[in-house]
Amino acid sequence: MISAENPETVAAIAERAGLEVGGEPVDARDLPDEIGEMAAVLDAHTVFGRVKPRQKQAMVKALQSRGHTVAMTGDGVNDVLALKDSDLGISMGSGSAATKAVADLVLTDNAFSSLPVVVNEGRKVINNVERVSNLFITKAAYAVLLTVAVGLMDEPFPFLPRHLTLIGTFSIGIPGFFLALAPEVDLIRPGFLRRVLWFSVPAGVVAGSLTLVAYEAALDISDIDLDEARTLATVTLLALGLVVLAVASRPPRWWKVLLVACMGLGYVVVFLVPWLRNYFQLQLFWSSAWWYSVIAVAIGGAVIVAIPRLIRPILRR
Repeated sequence: MISAENPETVAAIAERAGLEVGGEPVDARDLPDEIGEMAAVLDAHTVFGRVKPRQKQAMVKALQSRGHTVAMTGDGVNDVLALKDSDLGISMGSGSAATKAVADLVLTDNAFSSLPVVVNEGRKVINNVERVSNLFITKAAYAVLLTVAVGLMDEPFPFLPRHLTLIGTFSIGIPGFFLALAPEVDLIRPGFLRRVLWFSVPAGVVAGSLTLVAYEAALDISDIDLDEARTLATVTLLALGLVVLAVASRPPRWWKVLLVACMGLGYVVVFLVPWLRNYFQLQLFWSSAWWYSVIAVAIGGAVIVAIPRLIRPILRR
């Protein structure tokens, strides 16, 4: 808490507001000008009085030099410099026009108590966007892989448009809707794009590759026809898609487990109800070729589950 008022007065107000006061209140007239030294004082104390506008700006820069993400709240013209340089400038609705002009966020109700709600909403949005992005980029990765591979091999495509609709609905569309509304407010970690790409692209490549292997093995080794091989490929890719969904939905919660189970059950219903099975052009058949699907799902599922652990050292660099 920084203010132009007397340090003891500022400390008393901070305590009445319920803030945790660390160290003795500091008179900013005694603060060092060097950024590194100022950062050390800021780490040891939390209440500062007699702070000048330029010192507020310097405090923001000192905290940022230590790797902190800095939010600054103010309402007066003397807060403008610090608000402008902070990572998140927050102005009170009753503040000066200059303060509201440079702020990233304006509290129109003039209530500091709104800030935890704002932070939680932001965390919720970013975390949910990351989970949903994992699903959609995984789909893009395996779609590109399958298109290129099948084109080079000059083989019939493993899926009909209705098959892809079925896979997308149960492994991406419906789950993505619920994940986008997840009420989780976990702390945001830097590296959003790297995490998504390092998980989704390998997961998509694994899912697409093993599905294609199972499909080709079923066609070339077993005595099943093209429609049956496409059904096998659809089951394989959907099963791997549900594994991706389970991993991308972490941390595990009871409703997420239920979501994955319901998506799998939904596909079983489509497969067992004759008119739904006919609409999606699936074939109900018995053959040893199903072992190719089982092996592909077992291997692919194990690799996809292990991907977050394997990429952790890379993301720490």
